[in-house]
Amino acid sequence: MKKKVLAMTMAALMAASITACGGAKTETSAADTTAAESKAEDTTAAESKSEETAAEAASEEETKAAGGKLIMVTNAEFPPYEYHEGGEIVGIDADIARAIADELGMELEIEDIAFDSIIPELTSGKADFAMAGMTVDEKRKQSVDFSDTYAKASQRIIVKSDSAIATPDDLKGKVVGVQQGTTGDLYVSDLEADNTTVERYNKGFEAVQALSQGKIDAVVIDGEPAKVFVEQTDGLKILDEAFTDEEYAVAVKKGNTELLDKINSTLKNLKESGKLDEIVAKYISAE
Repeated sequence: MKKKVLAMTMAALMAASITACGGAKTETSAADTTAAESKAEDTTAAESKSEETAAEAASEEETKAAGGKLIMVTNAEFPPYEYHEGGEIVGIDADIARAIADELGMELEIEDIAFDSIIPELTSGKADFAMAGMTVDEKRKQSVDFSDTYAKASQRIIVKSDSAIATPDDLKGKVVGVQQGTTGDLYVSDLEADNTTVERYNKGFEAVQALSQGKIDAVVIDGEPAKVFVEQTDGLKILDEAFTDEEYAVAVKKGNTELLDKINSTLKNLKESGKLDEIVAKYISAE
């Protein structure tokens, strides 16, 4: 009887032990499940955040590719193509440049620098393109690439109203003022072999002032700026015969065909839509 009681007691203890172990195992499983779920949530959150970051990065890259900033260099002393007005650079070139930037979905920044620093800024990569009433010529083509032309111009001769100078040939042996680095400078330099003295100025109006003050005999400068300067200065006139005829274009760093193609496409659209004529008419009245 004693053995039977002892056996029953041992059986009860073993059952209790098994139940207790089963309970502990159940509790542990629940804890493990909770931890696993928490870990899964953390992993999902991390993956979501990673995907969000990647999406933001991709969006940023896409924005940079489609947008960004275009830096244009010019010499804003060349009305009506570029000049200062109310703290802003305005003019034909400035408006065309803004149209180019708008077409590409980019922000435009215009930097006003010395004219003869424009090409070095492009070749060094500090600027994306240049518009400054720039004439396409073979010498410049060696350093930069040009877009399709967007305007035709001519170098004109400004003299005093009572001057004996009547044609380009009469400039030989005279003192002629030009804006340094411009095509006027380039073409007039050819006359130095004929004893013509060339006085170079940083700004076109400085040459015109020198002419008005009797310090030089004539000024050679692009036709439209010439009109503006003569209108603003008494006692001056423009000769009927042009010194040269030329074409203006946008300059970019040599080899930058991607930007050049985009600029040409925009110029084509501006011409076909009539927008280019509107821009020119805004600054140049029809004669």
